[in-house]
Amino acid sequence: MNIKNNISFGGLLITLGIVFGDIGTSPLYVVKAIKHVLGTSNQETIFGGISLIFWTLTLQTTIKYVIVTLRANNKGEGGIFALFALLRKRYSWAYILALIGGSTLLADGIITPAITVTSAIEGLRFLNPDIPVIPIIVAILSGLFFMQQFGTRFLGNAFGPIMLVWFVVIAFWGSLQIMKYPEILAAVNPMYSINLLANYPGSFLILGAVFLATTGAEALYSDLGHCGIRNIRITWIFVKITLLLNYFGQGAWFIHNPDFNAETANPFFAIMPQWFILPGTIIATLAAIIASQALISGSFTLISEAISLNLWPKMTIKYPTELKGQMYVPFINQFLWAACIFVVILFQKSTAMEAAYGLAITITMLMTTSLLLLYLRRRTHVFFVILMGIVYIPLESIFIYGNLNKFAHGGWFTILAASVLAILMYSWYNGRKIKNSLMKFMPVEKFLKILKNIRNDNTIPKFATNLIYLTKADKKYEIESTINYSILDKLPKRADMYWFIHIDIKDEPYICEYEVTSLIPGVATRIDFRLGFRIEPQVNLLFRQVLEDLAKSGEYSQDSGYPSLKKFKIKGDCRYVIIDRILTQEHEFNLRERFIMLISNIFAYFAIPDPKSYHLDASNIVVEKVPLGEPDKLNQRIKRINVMQ
Repeated sequence: MNIKNNISFGGLLITLGIVFGDIGTSPLYVVKAIKHVLGTSNQETIFGGISLIFWTLTLQTTIKYVIVTLRANNKGEGGIFALFALLRKRYSWAYILALIGGSTLLADGIITPAITVTSAIEGLRFLNPDIPVIPIIVAILSGLFFMQQFGTRFLGNAFGPIMLVWFVVIAFWGSLQIMKYPEILAAVNPMYSINLLANYPGSFLILGAVFLATTGAEALYSDLGHCGIRNIRITWIFVKITLLLNYFGQGAWFIHNPDFNAETANPFFAIMPQWFILPGTIIATLAAIIASQALISGSFTLISEAISLNLWPKMTIKYPTELKGQMYVPFINQFLWAACIFVVILFQKSTAMEAAYGLAITITMLMTTSLLLLYLRRRTHVFFVILMGIVYIPLESIFIYGNLNKFAHGGWFTILAASVLAILMYSWYNGRKIKNSLMKFMPVEKFLKILKNIRNDNTIPKFATNLIYLTKADKKYEIESTINYSILDKLPKRADMYWFIHIDIKDEPYICEYEVTSLIPGVATRIDFRLGFRIEPQVNLLFRQVLEDLAKSGEYSQDSGYPSLKKFKIKGDCRYVIIDRILTQEHEFNLRERFIMLISNIFAYFAIPDPKSYHLDASNIVVEKVPLGEPDKLNQRIKRINVMQ
């Protein structure tokens, strides 16, 4: 169901389930984290903490993301990689910002399921403090990741109604507490925030806890392509109201319970009556699962986009349901599962996870802001761009500084994970650039003359009716020297028709078109596929569609090139030659290049081979290893010492 352009109750309900799981479950741990930092508290500190939550949600989520950033979409697609795709032609260096933001967002995807599910299950300790929650958490997370391979259509249909119940429940119990102490509403006054930051000794520590209230804003932007800007904006009004009612309600409850120990219990459950603890825990667990699912699905989408943008090696991507956009990446699923279980076992309690949570995502948001300013630079008034920069660069830098204290208390884990991911992306991206720089291209004109003679040389055994190469030459009338080497210098390959396919990944997400260039009529043809970065390059199926189109227009005959088969109207065979471009030992690199190639080659072991990534028929493929470029020449020429008499 495409809800991107439809405003309806059903569309808003689906948006509620897809987009707001992460930010919607923040009340489970945000106020608890603030209270943990404050220790014993009074009215001024409680008002200040709630005021900081209100203004963080307003400035960071509402204004920056919902109002401004959602406009920076790539044909309806959002997220940091979609934003980079809009900029990469003009700002080639911006890939650094994108890979840092993408890697920290993936690192956030590791800890979000762990802290969300843990915070929900810990509600059982209000019923029995001795309940062993760790095995329950591990079982829930394991079941969630196991289920990914089958798709989440059934659960997806229930996400919206469950999240609707969740938001109504948290708003209801928060409102009851506000009714008992309506003075808490005065916390909307920003002076309470300013006074707390100015007078409290550990003000930056508080910012690290407050920031947790807006961690789901980046996921909100990433899900733009699933739901559309209007659905997200309208739904956010409802979501923000319910979140604030719960936050203010927890603050009101704290006024009457200033000595509550947030280390051992959660104020989110404390505002509920005892009889509702079990139902509340069940609802919270379901909401936590939905929030986790959103992060997992978002990670799959992020990796898919990174592959298309050459920031990640090609990996197996499966589509377990017919729903557009729902995918499953086995390697990433296994990695996230192992990392989440490790986080749960390492930190044991949600309080400990709070110390690790938030540091990585602040970096993502700063990278998004930097890319957004580049995007706005040519699309809006310069004074607005300056205003955005003046407000959000310092604001998010302060949040990063406020979260730095978390590094020694667990933040090191997400930073370590993000750093490893960033190094891998950097090495893969630049490793491809190094290889591409060594590729030699030649004018196709001279090559085609030889090709025509080979085709007509009956002394050479026929290799295929249709011989197909994937070419990296951007210019139509150029060819790689490696293809020349494969056809001429190795065993000569005679075919009735030579095809050169070039795949151009476009910045638009869903474009799917092709162009035909006849190099030699009836002998050699080039096909340029223009595919969006969200389109899977199923070359085998796409090429067959091209052949059908050309046959209908009379430009090509699909009959076999073998006379014994042609008279029975058997279609011609297709044979793909995949060139594995290898570096020889003679190539010399500097220290940086050696490091990049080392990491890139190690990372390549996790990639799937080109035939599989392009969905080619394995029975019709030949893979050849061909030297890449020209090796460095010797500095001296060898001398002959024996002279024949």
